[in-house]
Amino acid sequence: MNSHSSTMQSIISHSHSKESHLEKSHSEKALRNDEDHDVPVLIALFNNTYEDLNTRLVLGDDEPVYLPADTTCSYHRIVFAHGFFSSALHEIAHWCIAGKERRLLEDYGYWYCPDGRDEQQQSDFEKVEIKPQAIEWAFTEAAGRRFQVSTDNLNGAEPDREGFTRNVAAQLAFYKQNGFPPRAQRFITALSETFTKEGKANAGKVNAGVTAA
Repeated sequence: MNSHSSTMQSIISHSHSKESHLEKSHSEKALRNDEDHDVPVLIALFNNTYEDLNTRLVLGDDEPVYLPADTTCSYHRIVFAHGFFSSALHEIAHWCIAGKERRLLEDYGYWYCPDGRDEQQQSDFEKVEIKPQAIEWAFTEAAGRRFQVSTDNLNGAEPDREGFTRNVAAQLAFYKQNGFPPRAQRFITALSETFTKEGKANAGKVNAGVTAA
């Protein structure tokens, strides 16, 4: 593996710094779990949706992390930070992309390059964040909320937020036209049926059809 590939490998991970979640919290008014009543609903929704995959969404403290099942816990855990709804969606998006073997490793086997990245490191970080943030954007829309990208580098090189947003939007458009990863599509449907009027109406029609049959 060449040096650039090594750098990319070290950066491929989800947004683990506190700053990224605080940055996003402004758009959701820094609601914590005891104030955002949708968070317990989101946790239950995820756990019910993916019960067959033995994976649960868990409210954590400062740092998000993915923990595979081990001798101390019989199920896989997606731990999200601060009780923020957006943090949960972000971590779920990364899980939806991770392959079967990656999901057997803590944090999918990646090491996170923290806040304070230089220009090249930030560029590499953004390249590997495009797909998960596009999925997170779709999740956010399905939940009837407003999405904001996370460049996650408050103490490093100044990120091109507008450029990154365009890249994430382009990936979102691609997914909408060509299809989302299966686990992601499954949760988009579940979110819409739970949080939006249109989704609830569509779910009602489907259920009515099944009942009638």
